[in-house]
Amino acid sequence: MIYTSNPKLQYLSYAKKIEKAVNNVFKSNSYILGEYVKKFEVEFAKYINTKYAIGVGNGTDAIELVLRALNIGYGDEVITVSHTALASVAAIQCAGAIPILCDIEKESFTIDSIKLSKLISKKTKAVLAVHLYGTSCNLKEIKKICKINRIHLIEDVSQAHGAHYMNKKLGSIGIAGCFSCYPTKNLGAIGDAGVITTNNKSLAKKLYAMRQYGWEKSNISNYFGRNSRLDEIQAAILIEKLKVLDKNNQLRNKIALYYQNNLTEKVVKPREQDYSDHVYHLYVIKTNYAKKLQKYLLKFNISCGIHYPLPVHLQPAYKEKIKIKHKLENTEKLVNNIISIPIYPELKMNEYKFICMKINNFFDNVSKKN
Repeated sequence: MIYTSNPKLQYLSYAKKIEKAVNNVFKSNSYILGEYVKKFEVEFAKYINTKYAIGVGNGTDAIELVLRALNIGYGDEVITVSHTALASVAAIQCAGAIPILCDIEKESFTIDSIKLSKLISKKTKAVLAVHLYGTSCNLKEIKKICKINRIHLIEDVSQAHGAHYMNKKLGSIGIAGCFSCYPTKNLGAIGDAGVITTNNKSLAKKLYAMRQYGWEKSNISNYFGRNSRLDEIQAAILIEKLKVLDKNNQLRNKIALYYQNNLTEKVVKPREQDYSDHVYHLYVIKTNYAKKLQKYLLKFNISCGIHYPLPVHLQPAYKEKIKIKHKLENTEKLVNNIISIPIYPELKMNEYKFICMKINNFFDNVSKKN
């Protein structure tokens, strides 16, 4: 089976280094917020080019903690998108704030800055900009809107580790960058993990405390915190994987380039934006035959995903319970017409050529029937 993503193969690629790092943790006798978390935080901050990085339990916690550290909570509004992982919206709700959902652009599938500006109210405290599939939102316009309205720009970079906006690493542009290091991410742990980046000293100080009950020293809580600590074992693994992140992103780009050049023109392929590079966390194509194509490819042991089959505002837990201030037309049209085809650094050339061939064969058959 060729999977949509395959974190096990990445583990096998670096098994000796990962196992050595994990064994070193076992021998260290320091298992919570020890030397490996500190080292990862230093190295990740250097990589993103921020002053601070704060390791946390997962990407959802990263967003929630940032919102709470910025004193955003009950009655406050945070604007984001419905075409995203549920975590983006769930984190806003966990902070006690109200998610306001904005429609997306037709080509980039990221937040529509024109529609965004119309959603600002007196209650708006932040925009959570989700960098989707491996590339950036249009941050120029979003930053401008945030500055004019004196609201925070928070980046959700969970799908874009290592990507840039105008030569700046994503996660270094807003007040904070929130990263998930879930196993399938470009920088993935072997379990749950997350990290926050920021250049704001007072925010960083607060976040370091809030991830551990608000403690700063001597188990005294100066802030209302919780338990969301990055695990020492996951930190050790992430240190090793960070060393090869750029190399692995290049391999993703190599596969994406093959798809770009060889996939039939009967599908709409990802378009790289002038303002951003792409690290292809996912390679998402658009077609009116998405579900039929998915079923067809499965016959040949090619597993594909649909990210995301149901937008947040149409999910049972959220439908008619979440604020929609304008029709999410592009969001609702998109979900039935996208499919994520396999892309990960360990995907072999004969495999992605085979995938490409089968997709092209599918559309040749569709043409013959029509």
